[in-house]
Amino acid sequence: MEWGIKLKSEENKLLRKTFFLFLFKVLMWSICMPLAILIFVTIIDNMDFQWIYDFSPEVYDLFKTFFYRITDLRFLIVPVFLIWVTGTMILLYKLLKKVFGYMDDIEKATEDLVDKEVEYIELPDELEEIQKRMNHLKRESEKNERLAKENEQRKEELIVYLAHDIKTPLTSMIGYLSLLDEINDMPKKKQQKYISIALEKSYRLEELINELFDIARFNSEKIILEKEELDLNLMLEQIIDDFYPTLKDVNKSIQLKYEEHIHIVADPDKLSRVFNNLIKNAISYSKEDSEILITLKKNTEEVVVEVINKGKQVSEEKLNKLFEKFYRLDSSRTSKTGGSGLGLAIAKEIVELHNGTIMAESNEVETTFRVKLPLS
Repeated sequence: MEWGIKLKSEENKLLRKTFFLFLFKVLMWSICMPLAILIFVTIIDNMDFQWIYDFSPEVYDLFKTFFYRITDLRFLIVPVFLIWVTGTMILLYKLLKKVFGYMDDIEKATEDLVDKEVEYIELPDELEEIQKRMNHLKRESEKNERLAKENEQRKEELIVYLAHDIKTPLTSMIGYLSLLDEINDMPKKKQQKYISIALEKSYRLEELINELFDIARFNSEKIILEKEELDLNLMLEQIIDDFYPTLKDVNKSIQLKYEEHIHIVADPDKLSRVFNNLIKNAISYSKEDSEILITLKKNTEEVVVEVINKGKQVSEEKLNKLFEKFYRLDSSRTSKTGGSGLGLAIAKEIVELHNGTIMAESNEVETTFRVKLPLS
């Protein structure tokens, strides 16, 4: 939509320029044409036709009478007006021809936008800016189409993987519960063990089903913000507290650093989802027994939140894909880090709806996710 507005703006600017050029030409024609006639009449009035008189006095009299008539301003009014109208009509015809030519060129270019056989759109020199924008739009459209196909392929692969993965814990649960149901005199210790395993598998099954719901929701749900004033420090502290059991299990910790309490106007539920996803990602990909650092800073226009975890360096190519739908840094479905690949895509969408930005950078020591949100 934005590019469509820009193209329309460039087109309108060009039409205005062409129209004002037409007015300038008409003005110059209106000044120069009578001026040229006046100069011509003046020259004729001052010319000496003695050589005609010497040749023939009768011809001289006829000649003088003729030139007297054509230099009479009263006689010149009608032909001068006709010449001016003719010239103006010619200029108008050229204007309309040029304008309709521009429109035909732009119409042809819009067809080339969706034509896969056309690699580069070419327009006349006057339409150079529109040509640049259309080629940029064509590249963006092709890129988006390619990304959409990749996302669809990833989604289909995820659904296949999830369907396969759901069978594994489900089969185990059925097996252990069947044993518990069939063996009435099973020892208490073994019974407790089978119940524990079945419960663990049911938790895993719940995670996989939640992934399926995430995929379905992301395709159909439109995120709508309900903003209110919130204490960002307090919100982050509450989110970190929720991760305490998970952190304890993997022997990791989170440290929150800030210099002052920061209040912003935002959607607390949606924003907590952003930082929840970032912290979950940091826990999954950080080194064993490491600390995750969250910093909170403020400048005159925005607040900056960084989530930093120590771990393997992420390549530039993978960093550029992190926020794409269904992209998973770890493609292994058996890994505990394997999710639906939607967490960071959702985080980006929510941050951008808040008129903010989110980015990631990585080196040999640590990976940083940086979220910038406007203060007002």
